[in-house]
Amino acid sequence: MIIGIPKEIKNNEFRVGMTPSGVNSFIRNGHTVYLQKGAGLGSGFSDNLYSKVGAQIFDSIEEIYAKSEMIIKIKEPLKEEYGLIKKGQIIYTFFHFASSKELTEAMIASGAICIAYETVQNQDRTLPLLTPMSEVAGRMATQQGAKFLEKPQSGYGILLGGVPGVKPANVIVLGGGVVGTQSAKMAAGLGANVTIFDISLDRLRKLDDIMPKNVNTQFSNTYNIAEAIKNAHLIIGAVLIPGAKAPNLITKEMLKDLKKGTVLVDVAVDQGGCFETTHPTTHKNPTYVIDDILHYSVANMPGAVPVTSTEALTNATISRGLAIANKGWKDACVEDLSLKLGLNIINGKTVYKAVAEAFDFDYTDINEII
Repeated sequence: MIIGIPKEIKNNEFRVGMTPSGVNSFIRNGHTVYLQKGAGLGSGFSDNLYSKVGAQIFDSIEEIYAKSEMIIKIKEPLKEEYGLIKKGQIIYTFFHFASSKELTEAMIASGAICIAYETVQNQDRTLPLLTPMSEVAGRMATQQGAKFLEKPQSGYGILLGGVPGVKPANVIVLGGGVVGTQSAKMAAGLGANVTIFDISLDRLRKLDDIMPKNVNTQFSNTYNIAEAIKNAHLIIGAVLIPGAKAPNLITKEMLKDLKKGTVLVDVAVDQGGCFETTHPTTHKNPTYVIDDILHYSVANMPGAVPVTSTEALTNATISRGLAIANKGWKDACVEDLSLKLGLNIINGKTVYKAVAEAFDFDYTDINEII
């Protein structure tokens, strides 16, 4: 199979779809890999490193899409890429369709095979391709939240961990999954008072066992959240419903109950966001203020640490990427039920129910196709 790796064009996205070691694995399996010139530079990988393992370098993104049977990238295709995607071409990447009707309609019109990293799911409901980026984003959420709590950034002006004789900040984490766990660990490590909310009592019990003493757990419902946010300084939105739009747990009306300068970091922005007032921002302009509340909702947070993120993601995606290339997408998905769940759009049909429901589109059962 011919694999294409284009350069990412999203604002301040420095990651690349595959490391040189990943490319080497494809080539050793008899496949051809085309790389757009400079695609790996942001992650610390020169074109020469890719050439050494056998990749062929092309100047333009148009050449990559035109010559490739499968595109491996990081972020969802942007408007400039829609017209480059061919019917029957496999696109293996993060899509987060439920947050963008325009993207969904464009991929339906393209006739491509869209395999979304974020909906590949194991039998135990873990998300193996999303997990490494969730780990990065969770840790970054606390890191960015601490930074933007500083007064010059329009934050409350409190040090996350406090100092002897001065109370630390209060951090609320909405969601006890991978993002929430990593956010809480980082905040707790810095000395903050942390409360994690989740709707699963089993998950809360586990978190209560493994977290340090400055992390408390609380059952997630509207009343408990509304009461807790009144004393919060940093609130991290970390709720994920695979493939579906995230619920708005904090409404615009609730902002009036927050302290002025409270920071909201919405890691769920790719799926629409946990806060009603969320809209996507960029690393160049990461924040905005509504009712004296600072919002941080960068849609590609891990892109700011590409050296870490690219290696972590390649480690997770390479085995299933090779299966697709070696066996073809149909056979690979029949043999691997977790990969089958990654199929979102096939030849113009929406085959992932949560995506269809998000926009009231027609839904086609995947089993009717494969």
